[in-house]
Amino acid sequence: MRQGSSFAFVGFRLVWDSIMVFRRLMNTPAGLLLGNSGLSGRKAARLGAALMLAGVLAACQADEFTAGPNKAQQPVSASIKRKMNDLNMSSTSPIMIRIFKEESALEVWKQTRTGKYQLLDEFEICKWSGKLGPKFKEGDRQAPEGFYEITPALMNPNSSYHLAFNLGYPNSYDRSHGRTGSHLMVHGACSSRGCYAMTDEQVQDIYALARDSFKGGQRSFQVQAFPFRMTPENMARHRDSEHMEFWKMLKTGYDHFEITQTPPQISVCEKKYVFDATTLVEGVPFRASAKCPDYQVSPSIATAVASKQRRDNEKYQQLAARFDARDERQKRWEERSNRLAEALGGGEDDTNPAVATAETAAPDVQPAAETATAAVPAEATPAAQRRPGSAVETAFAPQDQSGGSSVGSFFKRWVPFGPKASEEGAGVGPIETEVVPDTKPN
Repeated sequence: MRQGSSFAFVGFRLVWDSIMVFRRLMNTPAGLLLGNSGLSGRKAARLGAALMLAGVLAACQADEFTAGPNKAQQPVSASIKRKMNDLNMSSTSPIMIRIFKEESALEVWKQTRTGKYQLLDEFEICKWSGKLGPKFKEGDRQAPEGFYEITPALMNPNSSYHLAFNLGYPNSYDRSHGRTGSHLMVHGACSSRGCYAMTDEQVQDIYALARDSFKGGQRSFQVQAFPFRMTPENMARHRDSEHMEFWKMLKTGYDHFEITQTPPQISVCEKKYVFDATTLVEGVPFRASAKCPDYQVSPSIATAVASKQRRDNEKYQQLAARFDARDERQKRWEERSNRLAEALGGGEDDTNPAVATAETAAPDVQPAAETATAAVPAEATPAAQRRPGSAVETAFAPQDQSGGSSVGSFFKRWVPFGPKASEEGAGVGPIETEVVPDTKPN
């Protein structure tokens, strides 16, 4: 993923240069004259602090990417040009954009000379607002989800957020559901109130790629905005969401592109999206809120998409069952823990040392069971969920070191771990982590 410039380094250099200028000034005749005229000690320190503060402020302002006065006409960066050459792409060939909220990723796909699209670059979204799910109304600060067509009229070369293009929300699907909102953009300045905000440097390249595609004859480019990558793993993780039916519909469009490597033709009828559909009667249009006319999808595409969805659904069912079993185990653990807490807490005013010892011992054992339980979702969580560069927490189950004491025997009857728990959880796969834990102390 492409990142912004190293502003921290620039700021450091500015502060360092300010210090060096101050030192040189004080060593010159003018500096000595200032020192002899009473500008010494506290006043000299104030002057130095002022110079360093100026450097810091300049470093803060350096966070603004400067592309010159004619920013909307700047060419794409040299690195993007090299990638286009390597991938056999014309600078003016059509583009398509995919956005994934949960992964904070914006992908730019571009047509190669073979006619298929390939991933040109992936940018990390600086900020997006709201949560997973579609936008419903003006002011809810939700970033939209769905399929949007961007025309030259939606490009904004004079944006207050460096450069921008409007997503065209609400589209015909959104309007058919009574959804409202305006000025939903992809823009720079890394500030979002319902938009997808990039850094200025990133949006400079994205805007230039879109502008050049229009120069090559593309009338509009498609933006596909998803809550996450539409894999069986992610669908299973979010299976209880109120938006699941909406996301299943979006996944159909996602699957069409995955199969064809070409942006699908988007239509709306009966208040739902349909993809790569052609009406059987020429000239009969799709109307967002009206009954769908008779249409067909290319048999080769329909067959390939249906096959993919069948495989995905089988995997989804397996993962959903595993996650449900995990949740049930967690629920049973919590119920047993609560019963144990009630049993041990029943004699709260009792000063019996044995009870006090048992209450003290409980926290030493409980984290092992919690860690073992937490390991199950870690095993099933796909790598795509993790933000790039994020740390992976270590999960491991310490060995039981109770030593067969009377207190340990008491807890083995109540706490769901140890030999019995191992037998009950035999169906759970091994704990797998991407980070090796530190060596345990002897």
